[in-house]
Amino acid sequence: MFQIKNVTLIHKKDLRTILENFSLVLNDGDKAVMIGEEGNGKSTLMKWIFDPELVEDYIEATGEKVISGEKLGYLPQELPEEAKKKSVSEYFMDSPDFLDQTPRELSKMASDFGVEQTFFYREQAMQTLSGGERVKAQMMRILMERPTILLLDEPSNDIDIETLELMEGLINAWEHAVLFISHDETLIEHTANRVIHFEQIRRKTRCRHTVANVPYRQYVEERLNAFEKQEQLALGERREKRIRDEKIRKMEQSVGSRLDNISRAERDAIGRLLKKKMKNVKAMEKRFEREDENMTELPEQEEAIFFKLGNKDSAIPSGKWVLQYEKKELMTADGSRLLARDIELKLRGSEKIGIIGTNGCGKTTLLTLLAEELLARADLRAQYMPQNYEALLNMDQTPVDFLDSTGDKEERTRIRTYLGSLKYTADEMEHPIRELSGGQKAKVLLLKLSMSGANVLILDEPTRNFSPLSGPVIRKMLREFPGAILSVSHDRKYLSEVCDKIYRLTPEGLRAQDLLT
Repeated sequence: MFQIKNVTLIHKKDLRTILENFSLVLNDGDKAVMIGEEGNGKSTLMKWIFDPELVEDYIEATGEKVISGEKLGYLPQELPEEAKKKSVSEYFMDSPDFLDQTPRELSKMASDFGVEQTFFYREQAMQTLSGGERVKAQMMRILMERPTILLLDEPSNDIDIETLELMEGLINAWEHAVLFISHDETLIEHTANRVIHFEQIRRKTRCRHTVANVPYRQYVEERLNAFEKQEQLALGERREKRIRDEKIRKMEQSVGSRLDNISRAERDAIGRLLKKKMKNVKAMEKRFEREDENMTELPEQEEAIFFKLGNKDSAIPSGKWVLQYEKKELMTADGSRLLARDIELKLRGSEKIGIIGTNGCGKTTLLTLLAEELLARADLRAQYMPQNYEALLNMDQTPVDFLDSTGDKEERTRIRTYLGSLKYTADEMEHPIRELSGGQKAKVLLLKLSMSGANVLILDEPTRNFSPLSGPVIRKMLREFPGAILSVSHDRKYLSEVCDKIYRLTPEGLRAQDLLT
């Protein structure tokens, strides 16, 4: 049995309540996805469920956790620091359950996750693995420990499409409960049978949660329909109220005017009637005021982010070659291994290209080389968003300080306005970047791209840290960008909705791929 009761989470720094009186029961067969905008406490709650000590430095938590006869398997969003410097072999050897695995079991697991059988014994440091390989290593070690309940924080991050499909199969086939966070809408649609939605409304001054025992797409549609009906009803009642109030106002004016202008001869008889009528109008007004207290409320929901990339100056003539790239051999960064050969890639005008491929095949390595070439071009205004945000972000700066290049007061005010449109609170604008969620960090980088006036974007997994609710906004923004985009992604909706062309990186080079549908 797994149950949490009346959990409340409060940020120690700004005393903001991110979750209040939240309760949940998970039963065998439940595949519950937690959704919500970045910074709404999803990962914090999952950490608390697994081990309250993981959040005690920055969160004041109350509530009860009941875990009877269950074993939790936890996949964190980021590989823990102490594990990064260990070799792959050391990482697996640290788990007593690894030594209990038979060669056949290890062989099957390696095959299922698309890695070599020697993967478990690599001397390569965990932090040098590709993002997808790190996720695979963590998942394989978790499964070796035979948990009953899976707590998965972004299991879809950085893994290739083939492994995404494997992850979908794993979640669907799990006999016990799965509680997961994901930004991959396709994975959510294919797996979740319960939705837990966390919101911060009224400019993040009030938190709200919803638990719906329906699949994700049904939840989104029913929620939208309910909001629309409630809004129509509320607006209709307010429209009727305005008409009614105007009638009462005119009645009061009419009666008042007649009282003011009544002749002395009419004061006794007619005056009494007019005063009685005025009293009735006032009584009617008070009755309506009491009824108005029960009016249907306008629906409150967390507002979608507002964002735009590029302007008319970001457009590129359709005949201009943005990139004509050839490379005989693509090697790993340390030069120890050949990844691919005979690479050719061309990009013209405002084309939007997506590159896919298995984990570790060299996509990020290739994109880094392409970024170096494009960033050096004087005839282009290129900007690069890496998979590792720390490569560009100063983690000790605030978002405002990072984005401010002039120190001008008006510039800082404009930056604050932009951050506000991305759902940052005034307090969050002054937090060090290291304290922000992955999605909030991604927003800072996207805002940097927008303010730069770039006409070429090089993006490594651009949607990986955005909630499924923000995803459609981000994809629309990138689809409507008037310049060129060169990207690596495993996000199937991004690839199908944004990219004009898709190439798969193979050992023999880039191969055209049918557009995903």
